[in-house]
Amino acid sequence: MAQYQDNLEDDFEDDGYDRPSKSQIKRELQALQDLGKEMTKLGAETLNKIPLPADVREAIDEYAKMKSFGAQRRQLQLIGKRMNGLDPQKVRAAIDIATGESRAAVAAHHRAERLRDKLIAEDAALTDFIKDFPGVDVQSLRQLIRSARKEAQMGKPPKSARELYRLIHPMVSPEVTLEKDLDEDNE
Repeated sequence: MAQYQDNLEDDFEDDGYDRPSKSQIKRELQALQDLGKEMTKLGAETLNKIPLPADVREAIDEYAKMKSFGAQRRQLQLIGKRMNGLDPQKVRAAIDIATGESRAAVAAHHRAERLRDKLIAEDAALTDFIKDFPGVDVQSLRQLIRSARKEAQMGKPPKSARELYRLIHPMVSPEVTLEKDLDEDNE
């Protein structure tokens, strides 16, 4: 009997409690639901910058159509449930990047502006840009650069320069993934 009890104690010491507690799971789901509520307040253009799964995006779009408080509350629960496989910290980072509130978003904004200005000012910058971003549509890029230079010479509003920025910015923006890392789940 004593040997059996020793084996039981060894099992408890070796295994321990390796799953998150019920309270921890509820806190994580509440955090996701809160992030979902925050995303319902964002505009469609900002939401497009966040790589959300299709079902989460649909639920957020449906929330906007609802008027009843009870229906909105239930929809927020659904949004939280559909976001269950996502990492709350990564979702927060993606929201901050999309809204321009993170350092990475500000850095990407400044880098895109510098690249745009350099492309407009120097012919050699185009070659460097194509080397750095080989998937870019060179023909449309050249057309935008020519138009931006022409607008600057004529003193017109910088419409093509803005279009050039819109082309460059997604290329220099940081990549965001929202899914939890597999090794985080196993820890």
